[in-house]
Amino acid sequence: MRKPGLFDLENHFAFYGAYHSNPMNVLIHALFVWPIFFTGLVLIYFTPTIYDLTQAGILPSVFNPILVFNYGFVFALVYGLFYMILDKKAGSLAALLCLACWVGASFLAANLGYSLAWKVVLVAQLLCWTGQFVGHGVFEKRAPALLDNLVQAFVMAPFFVLLEFLQAFFRYEPYPGFHARVKAKIKAEIKEWQAKKQKKVS
Repeated sequence: MRKPGLFDLENHFAFYGAYHSNPMNVLIHALFVWPIFFTGLVLIYFTPTIYDLTQAGILPSVFNPILVFNYGFVFALVYGLFYMILDKKAGSLAALLCLACWVGASFLAANLGYSLAWKVVLVAQLLCWTGQFVGHGVFEKRAPALLDNLVQAFVMAPFFVLLEFLQAFFRYEPYPGFHARVKAKIKAEIKEWQAKKQKKVS
């Protein structure tokens, strides 16, 4: 499968889905992907403030100095905008989740303080990443997508999990026929991967 273009949602989804076809691996990622994003924002909270939102009168002073315009906000904003470009409806929901993660991470980081926060983040990241590698090694029996396309795997993972959830529980798809087309591409890519794997073994 060719690597997807920047705003090619169908191929992004198919590329990622080809590495996450086992139900247990999908469940593991559903549990651990967003916590990785959230705890990442907790750590990024301690980057320098770019702009003080409370002093500018954009936010009430009650939020000072918790909700600050720092690199964590930029990180969440870029993710959210990218998801909205990919799909307006699901992308808007994903953007709200990114914003909620930034707010929650900011409050948690402010209350924990750096000396404790980085330890909490380290434990959470180790747990979540270990779970995902176990999902790939034990259940999927295929290396993670990040080994083939690091940026795509990191950027698309939260949105992929959300789309999987919306499809499973609400039958949502960005446009008619989306999941049928993606499913066919995933099946073809897995078949191609298995053929290459078998060729190496033989």
